[in-house]
Amino acid sequence: MEEQEFTPGLLKLAVLIDADNVPYGSIKGIMEEITKDGIPTIKRIYGDWTKPAMKGWKESLLEYSITPIQQYAWTTGKNATDSALIIDAMDILHREHVEGFCIVSSDSDFTRLASRLRESGKMVIGIGEKKTPKPFITSCNKFIYIEILQKESAVTEDNDSKTPGQTAAAPAKKSGKQADSLLKMDEEIKSLLRSAVDRVSDDAGWANLGDIGNSLRVVKSDFDSRNYGFSKLSGMFKSLNALFETEERPHSSKKKSKAIYVRNKPQ
Repeated sequence: MEEQEFTPGLLKLAVLIDADNVPYGSIKGIMEEITKDGIPTIKRIYGDWTKPAMKGWKESLLEYSITPIQQYAWTTGKNATDSALIIDAMDILHREHVEGFCIVSSDSDFTRLASRLRESGKMVIGIGEKKTPKPFITSCNKFIYIEILQKESAVTEDNDSKTPGQTAAAPAKKSGKQADSLLKMDEEIKSLLRSAVDRVSDDAGWANLGDIGNSLRVVKSDFDSRNYGFSKLSGMFKSLNALFETEERPHSSKKKSKAIYVRNKPQ
């Protein structure tokens, strides 16, 4: 089946959160990340809200207008929260007008759900911790690690806490030599990047950075330049000057912005 294309930022999304498998302190970064891909039109979180451990969620639910769905643990050893989330997801699929789903959990029980939603032509974004089993990660169009979002939030809060006139420390940059060393140690990533450029390049070998990013996610749903220390994919390619050429061109639809193109260097 051909992979459907989606327009980031414009999708109507149903956000379904498994409170049993997500730290409540990460919700700010999670919601900010979701808005990069679309508009959260449905926001629900599932758990047993009678448990004292769930009290930490209260302030976040009010701030982000997330609807809590009560699910009692009727039987020991059975995850009723997962079942409730899956049932709601299928109801939304058939009754509501959304283009995508964001499933926030580190639980492999949602693997079949993600696959089913994609079979119905919906964009599926997964957000979970690095302990998330591989089957769930690969069943999503895109998967984002909570640890990356926590790290970004920590940097932002640190900068916001500085007194006026105090200069924020600049993040350390990877030199091209350092980045090349990383790729030499990881042949899989090296091959992944070069293959992605090849798949979407024109006759001259140049490929648009946005198309490269989409191509990477088709092959590896959890690919994220932030996992390798780069805030943007453009910075990653520019640093790898032993492997790639980069070029900025005027954007066809935005007069003041530049489009970035990448080409593999002969090896």
